[in-house]
Amino acid sequence: MKRTREAHPPGHFNRRVEEKVNELGGIKSLYSDSFFTEADFHVRYGGAAYDALKKKYDPSGAFPRLYEKCVLRA
Repeated sequence: MKRTREAHPPGHFNRRVEEKVNELGGIKSLYSDSFFTEADFHVRYGGAAYDALKKKYDPSGAFPRLYEKCVLRA
């Protein structure tokens, strides 16, 4: 956690890390909070390949999608 004197919205610094990592051609580990839009997440984390695997191995949608598990908050 980064502490500053200025107020920042929740996730401000995580978003900055995500932007910089993307700018440098990398991908951010999903161990901490993430703030990607679903479209950005799909592009950065192999969405097409994931969709094919999800369709094959979980066609009824018994398990949450990766985006739901890693980004969305209940």
